[in-house]
Amino acid sequence: MALTTAIRHLKRGDWQKAHAIVQSDESELGCWAHGIVHMLEGDIGNARYWYRKAGRAFPRGLDSAAEIDALALAAKSPVPADDSAKPRAAPPRAASRSSSR
Repeated sequence: MALTTAIRHLKRGDWQKAHAIVQSDESELGCWAHGIVHMLEGDIGNARYWYRKAGRAFPRGLDSAAEIDALALAAKSPVPADDSAKPRAAPPRAASRSSSR
């Protein structure tokens, strides 16, 4: 998976290689990773943009290591792609009719 490769690059501090991967990933996790890339690069304005796009609060302490660890953990968690993957309630049972013949 491309995102896990980008996370490995981020953990090594190689934001250029990570950027090459995440710049085409428009998922929430991809946008978060893109924000981390720009945080490592020192482009805080652009990092804030990508955090907003990911729906995440921008970290106050700029602790990129903690952000990378949190991203790695989130990437390991199974996330349904859409509502069709959510469990659905079973349909109500039809009343059974017993024949008395």
